[in-house]
Amino acid sequence: MIPTSHPDDATIARIAAGMLLEIEAVHFNQREPFTYSSGLKGPTYIDCRKLISFPRIRSTLMDFLVVKVMRDAGFEAFDNIAGGETAGIPFAAFVAERMALPMTYVRKKPKGYGRNARIEGVMAEGDRVLLVEDLTTDGGSKISFVDAIRDTGATCAHTAVVFYYGIFPETEKTLGDHGVTLHHLCTWWDVLAVARERGSFDAETLDGVETFLNDPAKWRERFGN
Repeated sequence: MIPTSHPDDATIARIAAGMLLEIEAVHFNQREPFTYSSGLKGPTYIDCRKLISFPRIRSTLMDFLVVKVMRDAGFEAFDNIAGGETAGIPFAAFVAERMALPMTYVRKKPKGYGRNARIEGVMAEGDRVLLVEDLTTDGGSKISFVDAIRDTGATCAHTAVVFYYGIFPETEKTLGDHGVTLHHLCTWWDVLAVARERGSFDAETLDGVETFLNDPAKWRERFGN
């Protein structure tokens, strides 16, 4: 069912950040930094996949995501909803159900047998596709998924995520240069603000996280990476 309520962006960001904290999807640890897939380290980690196990929260967040996309991109802007393998698949399914649109998913690479396809499901030439994922950091993985969608003859000018890091200034430019607009619910800055309000972590930890968010490269020089 297509949601009809339209909270403003600031309200959506605050509520979404609070929900991520509530289910303990947010992890802060400056003393034992996390290692990211890039090999770089940082004091922040988020696990959006946990959302699928909390039906009330996931339902509200998917309503928010659909509202934001339709408000910003248009109510009749899409013909197909695609999820990125693997984390984006359940979120794409939730969004497609709400928007009453076909759903597909995009593999990270061809599966190596059979049709050797990257697109699973039915995607037609000329389809206007919304790429849905759980989160984005620097936007790099989104480019690969978008290219796979475009290789079918479909178009993809929008991607929607629950969480956007919001600390890498080149992200939106990278996507924009590729003809893709990013839609998101909240960022690390929103999570940090709500965490301070709630006292979710001790002050030393939150101060360390803020230092990292302000200048990740400088933080890594100081703490060793």
